[in-house]
Amino acid sequence: MDLQLIPVQQFQDFLLCLARVLALTTAIPAFTGATSATRLKIGLAVGTALVLFPLMAPHTPQVALNLTEFGLMIINEVLLGAMIGLTAQLVFTAVSFGGTVIGYQMGFAAANVFDPQTTQQMSLMSQFINILALLAFLSFNGHYFFFRVIVESYILLPPGFFGFSGDAIPELMRLGSHMFILGVKFSAPILALLLINNMVLGILARVFPQLNVFMLSFPVNIGIAFLVIGLTLNAMFFVLRREFDAMEFNILNLLQLLH
Repeated sequence: MDLQLIPVQQFQDFLLCLARVLALTTAIPAFTGATSATRLKIGLAVGTALVLFPLMAPHTPQVALNLTEFGLMIINEVLLGAMIGLTAQLVFTAVSFGGTVIGYQMGFAAANVFDPQTTQQMSLMSQFINILALLAFLSFNGHYFFFRVIVESYILLPPGFFGFSGDAIPELMRLGSHMFILGVKFSAPILALLLINNMVLGILARVFPQLNVFMLSFPVNIGIAFLVIGLTLNAMFFVLRREFDAMEFNILNLLQLLH
């Protein structure tokens, strides 16, 4: 006698829910990279899927799928989470880009540190500003939005085969171009003052040829950069708050465009 404890349809729905929840959970900026333990990510995803599974069941396919269709839908759910993760990481990539430009202008071109999140060498200022952005993201409760977007994603985009037709690709291209603009905005105040400082040092080098401008420029540039960072810290957090709010809108808009 064959005793079936869990119906196939229910187990299938849970795996579909788990695939999307796992992809979206690992897309949270605080959980990306190698610093977060894999067991922590999986445990958080399984716990979230168990809580949300009864609510998500009406939005999942109500017919049994064969192995090929089920595998394609699992891949589809993972790709959806990867796209949302890419949209969320664009803000932090812009911050890292701006920090790298600032570091080079300050004279920290060779001052690279190991980034455990990306397992790559990063500029010292890029790592510093990226950590500030991550702390701001957590202080603004931005990570709560990703748990809310799991529910919203099933309403806007039920499990199935989403398409890249329409405005989805142009929207991703627009977000990618905005990343470079945002990086320039983060570095613009410091770059402007460092440019003025270099012009002043150049004039001093012409007026006082015996002055060692090369050695003088290092402490002056570093001091000016840190002073400007301290004075514009509130403005930076204001821009980050605006970008995090826009990130939530962009993710929901992307889900609608993929429908």
